[in-house]
Amino acid sequence: MPWNCWLKKISGSRAGFVALLAALLVPPVCGQGPMPRREDDQVAAMEIREHLGESIPLDLAFTDSDGRRIRLTDCFKDDKPVLMALAYYGCPTLCTVVLNGLSDGVSDMAWTPGDEFNMVTVSIDPRETATLAAGKRTNYVEALGKEIKPEGWRFLVGDKEEIEELAQAIGFGYFYDVRQDMYAHPAAAYILTPGGKISRYLYGVKFEEKDLRLSLLEAADGKIGSIMNRFIMYCYQFDPEANRYVLFAQNVMRLGGAVTLAAILIFLGGFWTWEWRRRSRHRTV
Repeated sequence: MPWNCWLKKISGSRAGFVALLAALLVPPVCGQGPMPRREDDQVAAMEIREHLGESIPLDLAFTDSDGRRIRLTDCFKDDKPVLMALAYYGCPTLCTVVLNGLSDGVSDMAWTPGDEFNMVTVSIDPRETATLAAGKRTNYVEALGKEIKPEGWRFLVGDKEEIEELAQAIGFGYFYDVRQDMYAHPAAAYILTPGGKISRYLYGVKFEEKDLRLSLLEAADGKIGSIMNRFIMYCYQFDPEANRYVLFAQNVMRLGGAVTLAAILIFLGGFWTWEWRRRSRHRTV
């Protein structure tokens, strides 16, 4: 039977039409592609799910590079924002690149960890020890080229449960690849307020001094840095697509208008003062 006659025949009844529609929309099982691969699930597990404005659990306990048991709340003191990274110290690739990027960006800043802000790096590998954390801290503090306080940049290790709870709270996805004996994870740094709220996500392996400074200033609600820094913060806005701070034209125009108005008022004030003095001298004569 020609295919057009067969089509007319089965579509002439409701049952035939439904059967035809199902055949067109639902491919046969034997013709389906492979089920979602394990690699796809792993890629999804590595995603960062932003939890902006949410708080991380500051009661979680970790061990610092000196072997002391501390809680995250000890890293959030003196009303300072925190620059945090999740990595692991035995990582042969990405973690080192991310931490190098943070070190380079911070070394370019006029601010010093421990003074205007604090830094915390937490290992996602529960097998790592305080001794390994101490070696990493020594290397990165030396690379900064700055004298910093012990609390300026902490390197922590912890148990699996605490690590997973922190990672989930901050939205950091990762998994352990048994075949390669390494952790797969995204590249990012996190800016937190002095109270432990997530303020900003900075993605990638290179962190510009301007973006670090402005995000920390934003997290501290303008309570750190000079008046000029706060002035600059007014002119910039974070662009999530560009993953950096860009000039906010509307605020720049407002600021320009305010400066222009102030300049005009100062000029007119000077002119009126000069005119008043000139007339006073004439009246005296």
